[in-house]
Amino acid sequence: MLTVAYLANQFPVAVEPYVAEEVAGLRLLGVRVITGTVIRVNREDTTREDPDVAVLPLQVRVVVRAVWLCLWHWNRIADLVARVLFCGQEGLIRRVKALLHTLLGACYAVRLESQGVEHIHVHHGYSASWIAMVAARLLDSSFSLTLHGSDLLLHRAYLDVKLQNCKFCLTISEYNRRFIARHYPEIDLAKVFVARLGVDVPETEIVPACLNSAEPIRLLAVGRLHAVKDHAFLIRACDYLRAQDLDFQCEIAGEGPERRCLESLIRELGLEKRVTLFGHVPPEQMDSLYRRADLLVLTSRSEGIPLVLMEAMARGKAVLAPAITGIPELVIADKTGFLYEPGSMWDFLEKVMEISCLLGRGPHLMEDMQEKRSTGNALNRTIPVDSAVRLDWVRHAARVQICCNFNRQKNLQSFTDLFFQHAFRFRGEAHPHASSVLQQI
Repeated sequence: MLTVAYLANQFPVAVEPYVAEEVAGLRLLGVRVITGTVIRVNREDTTREDPDVAVLPLQVRVVVRAVWLCLWHWNRIADLVARVLFCGQEGLIRRVKALLHTLLGACYAVRLESQGVEHIHVHHGYSASWIAMVAARLLDSSFSLTLHGSDLLLHRAYLDVKLQNCKFCLTISEYNRRFIARHYPEIDLAKVFVARLGVDVPETEIVPACLNSAEPIRLLAVGRLHAVKDHAFLIRACDYLRAQDLDFQCEIAGEGPERRCLESLIRELGLEKRVTLFGHVPPEQMDSLYRRADLLVLTSRSEGIPLVLMEAMARGKAVLAPAITGIPELVIADKTGFLYEPGSMWDFLEKVMEISCLLGRGPHLMEDMQEKRSTGNALNRTIPVDSAVRLDWVRHAARVQICCNFNRQKNLQSFTDLFFQHAFRFRGEAHPHASSVLQQI
């Protein structure tokens, strides 16, 4: 039986259901999968299975064995340590962290060394990927990784080393693959593959709850309350929308470190009756939020291709998102959804007003916005009130997009086929660990 170790920074977590789904898919093919997490998740936070292996907290006997393993197989990791100590442009703190993660990688190897692991796969390019790479070296196995969004675009510590050493790399968008080609030209693109995520498509389309001017437009945002999600941008936009006399309610589902700042901003702008922070909403309760929403909005500064957009589109909801990274591969402007210029408050507001008109709201709102835009900015783009792209057509096209290109079952099957083909190609081959870095010193 083929044996694979699967590692994530935290496993299992509700916001990354695809990890557990991939594990289940591989097991259906007869692959023995040993799940692992760097940090163990509290049991009350999930109803999913516990990981088989947790790197942290450390145990003394494991650390002692890990140090011995590093010394015994020093030739397998010497070039990685040399890269951390002597090469690259990383700062001192990153170098120290990389050395600590090297030790954690050895600890992970200790926990796997009796399991007969042939391949290690890791999600995200954060610290877990370095840990997995070191463990694979010490176990003389191969490793691969899946890159998503911010791990590739914002937090690229030692990503060149990881890409050089992985047997293959999966990424969720064509944008990411092009990014790798542009920023890491030395990497063979023949080992970089696009493996899209996906969601289930409900059998029946959910009809928008608000189709006339008597009810407020319901905006919905879903995501962790983190600075990269930029919910503050959305809250400030709500202040402008109120000034334009748009009748709306904005609901934000998610929890995170920015909650206090966002609550303070809501109070400062006097939006307590317009904006609601729901906190964490369990996946099984999200359907009710989607059902009553008219428009799903996303204001992130960096993303992969968010599952929340797919979930809303699968339910026939209009979506508005920034034209960044791989999002335009999912949200085709004015065809499967709406895009706005990243960071542009005016463009975001215009798009919300445009959609409000398509929902039957007063055209005067759009006219007012266009007048302010033309007098306040040189870029004067006219958005027709009676748009040829009707909202019902966009919603239908969004569902078709999910069914065809972002369907969970289809994409999971594609993933397992791709993984099986490349993880176990040339089984039994030696895994050379060329010391190219050492040769430069």
